[in-house]
Amino acid sequence: MSPDQYCQEKAGESGSSFYYSFLFMPTAQRRAITALYAFCREVDDVVDECSEREVARRKLDWWREEIERCFAAQARHPITQALQPAVQEYNLPLEYFHEIIDGMFMDLEQSRYESFRDLSLYCHRVAGVVGLLTAEVCGYRHRDTLKYAQELGTALQLTNIIRDVREDAERGRIYLPLDELLEYRINPHDLLLGSVTEALQALLTFQAQRARQYYQRALSHLPEQDRYAQCSSLIMATIYQTLLDEMEADHFQVMQHRVRLTPLRKLWIAWRVARRERRRHRHARHA
Repeated sequence: MSPDQYCQEKAGESGSSFYYSFLFMPTAQRRAITALYAFCREVDDVVDECSEREVARRKLDWWREEIERCFAAQARHPITQALQPAVQEYNLPLEYFHEIIDGMFMDLEQSRYESFRDLSLYCHRVAGVVGLLTAEVCGYRHRDTLKYAQELGTALQLTNIIRDVREDAERGRIYLPLDELLEYRINPHDLLLGSVTEALQALLTFQAQRARQYYQRALSHLPEQDRYAQCSSLIMATIYQTLLDEMEADHFQVMQHRVRLTPLRKLWIAWRVARRERRRHRHARHA
């Protein structure tokens, strides 16, 4: 199995929405983004699958060293071997990869966040930085596109947090800020027990409004000239906003079941957004 095939399997096995956003990218960019996403999945799995914290720390330390080797063209792992050409071709910053690993270490070192300000740093590291790397691969003309990418990454992560409340609680993690739990009179212990209350639904409604504000703010930063280049992230934004709509329509019953979009629906959204942005790009060129 080649490094690229390894990354394709890693990116596809999770059934992630990211896979559908890759489909309409040029081959070279799709290969680079697939390797980037495979890296993110790999280090995230270290945290989720290692039952012993010290073992997880050692594995993340190894990945930090491996990223250094990748940037020195000495990669050992199939994922970093696939990343090496992208690192050079798209001039990806080494510090971004270190920040992603820093975000994984945050999951090892804390399972609660006192305020949204504290949570924002986590969102930036595990998602905002991935958005910045994606923007570098896809290309941009205006620096405002980096603001778009970072804000969109946070919006996607906030959506994940709402969707995964139950799964995270089962792992002993609470990403909803503790001061907001207190404001809505929710005992964190009850959250760990999987209790469903009107207060929790109200809090998740508030979290969804915050996520939507991030989506709106992100799109407000995206210059028209960079929309077509950033089509894959616009696909992601649409898929995730649809997921947010579905959770809201379900009254945020996330403690009862996980809300999902079918693969066919994701594919339909991806095709529709790609077609819309292609038409918009052609119209702008001939205007």
